[in-house]
Amino acid sequence: MTKKFKYKVGQGGYGSVFQGWLFNGTVVAVKLMEKSHNDGEEFCNEVATIGRIHHVNVVRLLGFCVEGSQRALVYEFMANGSLEKFTNTTDVGHCVLRERLYDTALGITSGITTGIEYLHQGCDQRIIHFDIKSHNILLDHDFTPKIFDFGLD
Repeated sequence: MTKKFKYKVGQGGYGSVFQGWLFNGTVVAVKLMEKSHNDGEEFCNEVATIGRIHHVNVVRLLGFCVEGSQRALVYEFMANGSLEKFTNTTDVGHCVLRERLYDTALGITSGITTGIEYLHQGCDQRIIHFDIKSHNILLDHDFTPKIFDFGLD
């Protein structure tokens, strides 16, 4: 699925994220979790909660795997990465994309607030993120913002 974890696309305190492919060719993000304090049952309960979230502005969990102490989460792939890379860069190569972000800033801001409102009010079980920042806002191929990383570790 991840071609031997060749394509690393992210890193954080939770572990590493790799680009992967499902058997049907769908591109996904595979988040390999570091060792967790949660037992398997608690992890599965948390994943079940996140798995019920379906909103255009929240990254969708597609599946998960628990094998011994190893855990992996499979998410939809966000082609444009995090908002952070466009807001905190001096890389000249990102200038065109940064200009596009400025043109769509209102839509991005609106999408983020709509996603947060859904998590707080629209879910069966209210979810408070506690770590909203540009690193945890991902952008799909159309620059639609999606909230990510709910602290499942």
